[in-house]
Amino acid sequence: MVEAAVVLPEQVRTALRQGVRSVLVDTAALRLVRERFDDNQAGALRRYLEASQSANTLRAYRTDWVAWAGWCAVEQRQALPADPLDLAVYLAACADARREDGSWAFSPATLDRKSAAVAAVHAANGLPSPTRSDVVRLTLRGIRRTRRTPPTRKRPVLLHTLDQLLAELPAPAWPTEPARRRDALALLVGFAGALRRSELAGLRISDVHVRTDHTTGEPLLVVHLPTTKTDPTGIAEQRIALPRGKHPRTCPICAFADWVRLLEVDGGLRAWLADNPVTDPTIHRCHGFTGTALAADENRPLFPTINRHGTIGTAALSGRAVAELVKRYAARAGLDPDLFSGHSLRAGFATQAALGGASDREIMRQGRWSNPRTVHGYIRTANPLEDNAVTKLGL
Repeated sequence: MVEAAVVLPEQVRTALRQGVRSVLVDTAALRLVRERFDDNQAGALRRYLEASQSANTLRAYRTDWVAWAGWCAVEQRQALPADPLDLAVYLAACADARREDGSWAFSPATLDRKSAAVAAVHAANGLPSPTRSDVVRLTLRGIRRTRRTPPTRKRPVLLHTLDQLLAELPAPAWPTEPARRRDALALLVGFAGALRRSELAGLRISDVHVRTDHTTGEPLLVVHLPTTKTDPTGIAEQRIALPRGKHPRTCPICAFADWVRLLEVDGGLRAWLADNPVTDPTIHRCHGFTGTALAADENRPLFPTINRHGTIGTAALSGRAVAELVKRYAARAGLDPDLFSGHSLRAGFATQAALGGASDREIMRQGRWSNPRTVHGYIRTANPLEDNAVTKLGL
């Protein structure tokens, strides 16, 4: 997104549209590496350095850095190393910027991220950060005090909302059947697993293991999350359990069985669908399901791309595509898509679980929250009178 606070030079606009390489890697140092080591060794170093930050962080920092550099070019200032006063003036200009509809162009949280991006680039180049100066810190504090607006929260997908989204799945016919099965599974796993959009997009078929629920004898899905936002290295080996749904339509295991059976077809998918029509959706399809041989391929995405001709790709959906998927079905259901995002599934789990009487400990376990205050926020949203002394006043 091009900055609304300043008019950027055309070359900066082009860089924003095309994207640039990592801003957190010291390219000058890498040139010295290439002088001492071969290209393969230098390339490996760069690859792992770039992998030290998440793709979303790098994307945001790239945009923020290019915009800051563009402002400096317009104002004839130096971007690196930056003068703290210049950075404070830039942040103040961004804080005053408005969109065409009159709303603020940037939230205080976005301005904090812009400051963090400048600090990260300075650190990557071995330079002291201008963000540590009093003028920058006090400017950001003043912006937060002046713009005391609550964070914008997306609407949670509750159980009745999930039913509305599932009702808008494509018809069980060619060429929409692959997308119908994939999207149903994405919505159900994202909701029941309280997954972030990046976690959902990053799942592989090999991450899903079929076990037996010893209390019912029915299959149980155990999903291993290789990495998460709070565990980017995967050292915690976080897992979530998805039991058999009460209703076939909202059963994650039925949706998984339907999807992998389609993926197991080796060619002639359209003919296979004609010979294997969709069974009665009111009957569970997961009974006796034991898994799929596709799990042997460790790199096969659980949620691949699908084009409008029904062709299943080899690349995984992006986190942004997951968010667009939720918005698309919300729009089809007659809901305002701007009120929903990929986070709506995760927020919906916590809110619906709180409405169902789940304790904060139970919600934290499935959602992998470490801060009880986060979960308490969802509980207060679901039932503001829960554990509230106002009910004891006798009014």
